[in-house]
Amino acid sequence: MAQKSGQSPKKPHRRDPVVRAAFARILVEQRRRLRLKQHEVASSSGYSEKYIGQLERRINTPSLTAMIEISGALKLDPRDTLGRVLDLMPRFKRLERRDPEAADI
Repeated sequence: MAQKSGQSPKKPHRRDPVVRAAFARILVEQRRRLRLKQHEVASSSGYSEKYIGQLERRINTPSLTAMIEISGALKLDPRDTLGRVLDLMPRFKRLERRDPEAADI
């Protein structure tokens, strides 16, 4: 997708790897607990099996919509999923990227 003039390219947030890791942990653990295959979660959530795999491998950061739909497929309340992500984030803090702009402050 082309950028409009005057807009800078979207850069990932420094905490994206932390959120990805926390969500992946919940996704994998709950999918295994329910003995579901990736394609079953994909079918129930409306996302592709490839996307579910990418979330589990921490390649993509889930959108709010994805988090809600995937939570439903995993028989989790999305509010609980979000709470669990927030609780797990400190465990993955080491993955947080340095913000090069913050070094200038």
